Amino acid sequence: MIMKTLYISDLDGTLLRRDQTLSEFTVHTINSLVENGLRFSYATARSIVTASAVTMGLKLRLPVIVHNGGFMRRLEDGQIVIGNYFGDEYRYLLEDLMNNGIFPLVYSMNEGLEKFRYWAEKATPGMRAFLATRQNDPRELVVHNGECLFEGQPYYITCVDEPEHLVPFYEKYKDTFHCILYREIYSGNLFLEFMPKEASKANAAVQLKRMLGCDKLVVFGDGKNDLDLFRVADEAYAVENAEEEIKSLATAVIGSNQDDGVARWLAGAFEG
Repeated sequence: MIMKTLYISDLDGTLLRRDQTLSEFTVHTINSLVENGLRFSYATARSIVTASAVTMGLKLRLPVIVHNGGFMRRLEDGQIVIGNYFGDEYRYLLEDLMNNGIFPLVYSMNEGLEKFRYWAEKATPGMRAFLATRQNDPRELVVHNGECLFEGQPYYITCVDEPEHLVPFYEKYKDTFHCILYREIYSGNLFLEFMPKEASKANAAVQLKRMLGCDKLVVFGDGKNDLDLFRVADEAYAVENAEEEIKSLATAVIGSNQDDGVARWLAGAFEG
C-alpha cells in the first residue's frame, strides 16, 4: 500500500525569506512537485489576504491554514472550510484588556466579510508599525471607542505592547484560550495573540490530514507558533534559523529560510 503524506510549512521565517518573499527556486520546485502529486499546504499566523500576497506564484491545490489555525480556507475562492470563533468569554477578555490599558486589533467576520478593527488613538508604536505593513488593506476598520471592538463575530485578537503589559495576560489566560506570546522576526516587537482554545495549527493540520485521507503528516517551521504543529506531526523539520525550542523538537534541522531549506528538502526527498 502506498502511504499518502501531507506536507505543511509555516510561512514567515520558514518558507519565506527575510524580505517576506519566495525565491524563484522555491516557487518552481514546489509547483513542479505539486503538479506531480505532492500534497502541500501552509499554516501561518497571517490572514488569507496577506498570505496569498506573499505566496503569489505558488499553485497550491489544498486548503490553507491561516490565523494560526483559526481558519482553514480554500485558495481558489477564499471559502471557509473550518472556522473557530470566540464565544461569550470574549467580552470578558476584551474588557479586561482595555481596563488595563491594552487595546488590541480585533479580527472578526462581518456579514460574511473578514475585518480587523483597532482604536486608532490607543494604538501603540508597535501596533502602528504592524499596521504600516498593511496599508490599503480592505479589511481595515478604524474605530474611535472601545465599544466598536465588540462588533461582528470575533475569532482572533492581536496585542502589540511591552513585556510588562503582555506577559501577565499571557499567564492569566494561557489555559483559557489558545495564547501565543512571541517576538516578530521582522520588527522585534512583542505580540500576544488570543484565539479560541480549539483553534491551533495542530488541530487544523490533523483535520486536513483526515479530510484528505493521508496516513502521515510532515511539517516545517521556525518559531513558537509552530510548537503545537511539531508535536502532532509524524516528522517535523526545523529550518536552520529556527528558535532552539523548535530545533529541540525537530526530527532534523534543514537549510535556512534564506537558503530555500524547505524546497531543497522536498526536492531531495522526492528525487530519492
